[in-house]
Amino acid sequence: MNDRTQRVQRKVTAALRSSRGQNVLLYLLFVAVAFVFWVFLSLDTEVQRDFELPVELADVPDSVTVIGQVPPALGVSVKGKDSQLLRFLWGKMSPIKFKWQENVQDASFVINKPRLESRLREYFGNGVQIISCRPDSLRLSFTSQPGVKVKLMVQADIHPNLQYIVSGPIKADVDSVTLYSVADLPRSLKFVSTEPIVKSDLNDTMRYEVAVKPISGVRIIPDKVVVTVPVEPLISRKRNVRIDVNNMPEGVSLITFPSKVEISYLVPMSAYNDDYQMKAYVDYRNVKPSRRKLPVTISAVPSVYHNVSFSPDSVDYIIENSK
Repeated sequence: MNDRTQRVQRKVTAALRSSRGQNVLLYLLFVAVAFVFWVFLSLDTEVQRDFELPVELADVPDSVTVIGQVPPALGVSVKGKDSQLLRFLWGKMSPIKFKWQENVQDASFVINKPRLESRLREYFGNGVQIISCRPDSLRLSFTSQPGVKVKLMVQADIHPNLQYIVSGPIKADVDSVTLYSVADLPRSLKFVSTEPIVKSDLNDTMRYEVAVKPISGVRIIPDKVVVTVPVEPLISRKRNVRIDVNNMPEGVSLITFPSKVEISYLVPMSAYNDDYQMKAYVDYRNVKPSRRKLPVTISAVPSVYHNVSFSPDSVDYIIENSK
């Protein structure tokens, strides 16, 4: 293997020392020099570029709650040489920071347009021209007053798939939120609600991140919650229940044929092994000479049972005197 490598090296060396090899090397050298000049000329060209500049508030006191919405980023359009903007084109841009105490005016955090443009020039460098900024100023109200905790209501319109059911309450991961406002909150404000959740054809338990419905001039913490919609399948089940007789007078017995009814229903999987008491009965007062059968009635159905039916819905009978 070493001999083969040495032979290759000798051939390459000989090729490079030949007149043709030297011409190739000279050509490559000119290409490299031309590329370097092209890079320098490109970096000296003035261009306009757009940046999404993250925003960060620095040194905010722990006792302060900002009411207004801090923009996550500023949309900045700048003009300058590529050499000046090159460091902003690679990697993640560092946030532009605004110190809290330097920008507080009349119970508001204020950065006017000239101040914002000045900070942007400091960020990008004095040789870069700021063309535009969105937003072009910042004004955020804040409060040092404690928040008011209120109940959170979940607004949901949920329709599971066929043979499935919403098997429990639809809940958020928190049952209350805290409201902050510069002005006093109305006494009638006892709860807030989520934005509506409308879903259909669900066949499994789902979790959704939902925004809390905003209130003008109020900061809500948290402003987003995770709502759980419990969904499980319905399982078919049957059971036989004895038929009892109601309002039967003394000294008389009534015998039904058959003596039991079969009740069919759907039950959530989690409640499949739970046994809820159910009764079936006929009423002696329905006995008439012209009536050969008695209608069967079942007791109240547990709320976890669905699509309940039973058979037969009427039975034959005979009456015996026990005296």
